[in-house]
Amino acid sequence: MKKPISRRDFLKKSSRYATVAGLSGCGILLKGCSSKKDYDLVIKNGRVFDGLGNEAISADIGITGQKIAKIGKISAAKGQSVIDARDLTVCPGFIDAHDHTDIELLVNPKAESSIRQGITTLVSGNCGSSPFPVAEEIYDEYRDNLKEAYDVDLTWRDIKGFFSKLEEKGMTLNYSSYVGQGTIRGMAVGFNDRPPKAEELEKMKVLVAENIQNGALGLSSGLEYAPGSYAQQDEIVELCRVAVQNGGSYSTHMRDESDHLLEAMEETINVSRKTGIRLQISHFKIAYPRNWHKIDEALAKLEAAHDEGIPIFCDRYSYIAGATGLSSMNFPLWAKQGTTDEFLARLKDTTLESKFRAFLAEREKKLGSWDKVVISSVFTEGNKVFEGKTILEATQETGKDVFEFLRDLLIEEENRAGQVIFMMNEENLKRILAHPLVGVGCDGSALAPYGPLNKGKPHPRSYGTFPRVLGRYIREEKILPMAEMLKKITSVPARNFGFAQRGALQREYFADIVIFDAKRVIDKATFKDPHQYPEGIDYVIVNGQVVINNGEHSGLLPGKILRKQA
Repeated sequence: MKKPISRRDFLKKSSRYATVAGLSGCGILLKGCSSKKDYDLVIKNGRVFDGLGNEAISADIGITGQKIAKIGKISAAKGQSVIDARDLTVCPGFIDAHDHTDIELLVNPKAESSIRQGITTLVSGNCGSSPFPVAEEIYDEYRDNLKEAYDVDLTWRDIKGFFSKLEEKGMTLNYSSYVGQGTIRGMAVGFNDRPPKAEELEKMKVLVAENIQNGALGLSSGLEYAPGSYAQQDEIVELCRVAVQNGGSYSTHMRDESDHLLEAMEETINVSRKTGIRLQISHFKIAYPRNWHKIDEALAKLEAAHDEGIPIFCDRYSYIAGATGLSSMNFPLWAKQGTTDEFLARLKDTTLESKFRAFLAEREKKLGSWDKVVISSVFTEGNKVFEGKTILEATQETGKDVFEFLRDLLIEEENRAGQVIFMMNEENLKRILAHPLVGVGCDGSALAPYGPLNKGKPHPRSYGTFPRVLGRYIREEKILPMAEMLKKITSVPARNFGFAQRGALQREYFADIVIFDAKRVIDKATFKDPHQYPEGIDYVIVNGQVVINNGEHSGLLPGKILRKQA
């Protein structure tokens, strides 16, 4: 026998759904009316931004199937379901222009931390790394890691297999992906620092073409990460020529984002200059205090490239800390050649210790102090005590010096540990976010405060990037008018990535829509307590279906793979 519902619970549930479908006289259920209606869903009384940079208008939106059928004055009685958006802002769904979600959608297709930010489309496969194609040398290690960490079976080897797996599982938002240059290099050349042989270069070119022809947006690189970092500019140019011939674009984590930032920008711009490829600079930043003054020259380089006719764009998250694997930047690239086991063997090699110590000493000069680096995640239970602590705190507690602590931790964790690094400047961040050539990307993954994705103390950007932009930087700091920022996170990336009929509120466009409270929207995730949803994102609609309904996840999975179209 079911427990009777209390009046309090009834009122709570009623208020949750009353703004959806409650205005047509057919009750409070989302699909409450059986009579024929003109629209499946009507959004009433909203302050509507079209995503094209125009100021808001007061309008209603009628949705039929997956698409917008009308924008104008619409009677509530014409909707099978109705959302009353009075006093709320209505705009296109946000496009996360730089994301790292892949396996996470197989673990939890609800993509909680992303969809609750208002993100309706993810652009993944960045920084030179994609979950396809899978190199034979690392297949067993990758398979075992997925099974151990997430109980996910590795059933694919290429992009077609991975996309099919996602579609079989279903997902709550739209998904797209680059193919990683580092992943391709690992498959064709291996994981050591050497130039490719002629036949290996040809194999990489074939892989670039095949992946784009099968739906990848283009090529991404992570030139600070092995093995992608072992490629010289000429090799990148050759791959980008193939990418552009197949309609693909190029997204790059540049070779340097600190001391040699300007030189890395020049290399990056040259790749586009030589090939004509559309270029996106990933998480555009100026790292470490001794480089912060380079902001004017860096922005001038962007603008000069744009004025030259180079199709250039950037993305950035709304925080002054970055995040990556713990071994990244703390150990030289030469040490990370080959497999994980080979890297760990070098850490154990006492004849290399002096070189590692010298490298870490230079690293400390950049940082200023090891209290700027926080351990964000580990894999083994015994080391969970270090999550959320700075390296300085960890060394003080263990009595080890920095090298000893990092060496021992990485060996115990088999290099499965993460870090958050405080290395950027707030004023520079505001200037970058406000720049017309910069969009927004979380540079994180779709997580959840429950289940297998509720691990460690990850960077809060996975939960809060877009609400933080709207709340802190638009409402409070007023770095840009709302209309301009919404354009930068909707129609501009949609155009850049070639997402047809998306990124704007127009008739016959797919109904990817966010409804938020501009007075209330804000991030809640913090570095100490990151697994927290934002506030003020009341409704999120994906392909015409209400996924976030009055702040709650409906459980629907209407997302699509957005494959690159020839």
